[in-house]
Amino acid sequence: MENLALIDSFSEFKDNKLIDRVTLMAILEDVFRNALKKKYGSDDNFDIIINPDKGDMEIWRRRVIVADEDLDFENEEITLTEARMIEADFEIGEEVSEEVKLIDLGRRAILALRQNLISKIHEHDNTNLYKQFKDIIGDIYTAEVHHVRPRVVILVDDEGNEIVLPKEKQIPSDFFRKGDNVRGIIESVELKGNKPQIIMSRTSEKFLEKLFEQEIPEVFDGLITVKNVVRIPGEKAKVAVDSYDDRIDPVGACVGMKGSRIHGIVRELGNENIDVINYTNNIQLFITRALSPAKVSSIKIDEENKRAEVFLKLEEVSKAIGRGGHNIKLAGQLTGYELDVIREGDVAGTVADEDDVELTEFSDEIEEWVIEEFAKIGLDTAKSILKHDVEDLVRRTDLEEETILDVMKILKEEFDS
Repeated sequence: MENLALIDSFSEFKDNKLIDRVTLMAILEDVFRNALKKKYGSDDNFDIIINPDKGDMEIWRRRVIVADEDLDFENEEITLTEARMIEADFEIGEEVSEEVKLIDLGRRAILALRQNLISKIHEHDNTNLYKQFKDIIGDIYTAEVHHVRPRVVILVDDEGNEIVLPKEKQIPSDFFRKGDNVRGIIESVELKGNKPQIIMSRTSEKFLEKLFEQEIPEVFDGLITVKNVVRIPGEKAKVAVDSYDDRIDPVGACVGMKGSRIHGIVRELGNENIDVINYTNNIQLFITRALSPAKVSSIKIDEENKRAEVFLKLEEVSKAIGRGGHNIKLAGQLTGYELDVIREGDVAGTVADEDDVELTEFSDEIEEWVIEEFAKIGLDTAKSILKHDVEDLVRRTDLEEETILDVMKILKEEFDS
């Protein structure tokens, strides 16, 4: 039949990887039925047979034979005289099928039909693309730099899909050239008109979390859980990790021997300084760990208002605050508490005690791991421990009450002697 270059169209569309045979045939039939409705008012009595492999198709119209004088609906009925011109032995009431040539629709209608077909194919592609990327929001994705603009980098993946990396989603130290491979997470997919816009981010906390998942086997396997991630992109990040397996040191596993495991992540993020911290439900201990590398002397918690007063020695204050205030800001975000730093010298009645004794002096009586546990919360002298009650120390450390009582007994004997 005269399909007026539609063979080329079919060939072009069936080669499109995003469209399977069944979907293509459904789109083609829909387009042709719309054309038939415009031409004949209804498509109910038309059969469309499509062969997308050959680029061929047939349209058949079914009409019921009526007496010449009873013709009311020309699209659905045919007179007996006309029917017998097709086949001499037709009778009234029988059904006649006639092939409708595409040329009968008119050249203008055929041009519109082809344009409609192209539009439907693109619409289908965009819908598929939207669904495809909607399903991987929050996952790491790699694409190649196609074009660098002042406010945005345009990336293209292996399938030719365009991905946008806005300036505000880039790490400040990022510098890209055409052809570079870029990793980030798919942060969102937005419809701009009918076309989906895929947004990538390298500044999201989720990107750092997914890098841990990708680079550290224990995180990928679920043996280590990333509990929380906070970051100032390109500057500093804090990651709280935990493990339900006591045999695993979550911080050690994430950092690796001499930082071997975390080094790749740091390099990917433009040398962002990453602190990996052991998560705990003990909020005092968690705040202490979050403020590392500063050594905390004591903490006063206001659970109702989610605030904490952190007492530090003068030399520890700058460590707690960090360069540009990054350390204390991230520690607050990680723990969910607003942290107020108070220098010990600023508190009334707090003076240095020259008679105090370093806890390490008792290493022959107190096990090293116990001393380290106290040091984690900034208690590194005998009197700094003795001024706390046992219940407070149990809450702030991972030590048993019995162990703490034993330590206090040893320390008291030192000052009583």
